[in-house]
Amino acid sequence: MVLIALGSIGAVMLALVGISQFASLAGERRRIVAAAAGFADEEEPFLDRLNRTFRSTRLGGWVERELVLAGIRQRPIVVFLVAAAFGVTVAYVLWTALAPVFGLIGLASGGFALRAYIRRAKDRRLEAFIVQMPELARVLANATNAGLSISTAIGIAGDELADPARSELQKVSNAIKFGADLESALDDMERRLPSREVAVLISTLVVSARSGGSLVTSLRDIADTLEARKETRREIKTTLAQSVATGYLVIVMGFGMLFMLNVIQPGSVEAMTSHVVGQLALVISGSLFTLGFYLIRRMTRFEL
Repeated sequence: MVLIALGSIGAVMLALVGISQFASLAGERRRIVAAAAGFADEEEPFLDRLNRTFRSTRLGGWVERELVLAGIRQRPIVVFLVAAAFGVTVAYVLWTALAPVFGLIGLASGGFALRAYIRRAKDRRLEAFIVQMPELARVLANATNAGLSISTAIGIAGDELADPARSELQKVSNAIKFGADLESALDDMERRLPSREVAVLISTLVVSARSGGSLVTSLRDIADTLEARKETRREIKTTLAQSVATGYLVIVMGFGMLFMLNVIQPGSVEAMTSHVVGQLALVISGSLFTLGFYLIRRMTRFEL
């Protein structure tokens, strides 16, 4: 039963991703053919119309903003529909395999999956940027050592480095070109990439722009320090990988025990939800599993 449920969820997710990609490619092909024929495609694809309508809502605006911060180049409506389909599928599986009340947990899982997906993407983007920071500091040091200003050095670094550093530095450079001062442009980047390493680098650049000083030496020292911190972070993540996996395994074990109980004694979980003692047992056990997951995550969390 568990394997069938997981297989059903995976099949639905793959089908939705495939349909969204097919629709996107089909719309792009129509626009290319229309442009090659010399006339504009007056009919906007349905997915684009739906996406524009969704972006005008408060939820759609939040999803779009979070996707931009996470560096995900996908339509907000596609991500939302995949998360909604995931929640509905999980709700249906839990409803039919366990008890109707668990369908509510399945619906909530769609929202949790969306937040977890975006948060994971943002963390991975921040991690990739931090990995590039030693090289970024060296490029800035070489450019300023050649007599260039900090703003010009940032523009050069944005052209030389790969994403995500390229896109972030280009945003800073474009903001400066359109009239923003260096400090506010760098502060915006710090809000998009909250970490101690980024804060130290930005503080060094801002202080040097204000009062001068040996920026080249400071940047080279920062590059060496960031290189050492990168190795330390890698060792910490490797050490905590098993504990992080244990935290997720706790939740899987909780639902696995319910599925196993329902397989051994069909209808037992639904009977528990209709009796006060069973409801109390489910609430207490669910609270303990959730507390265990929370404590493990807290103990294995470290600042980026």
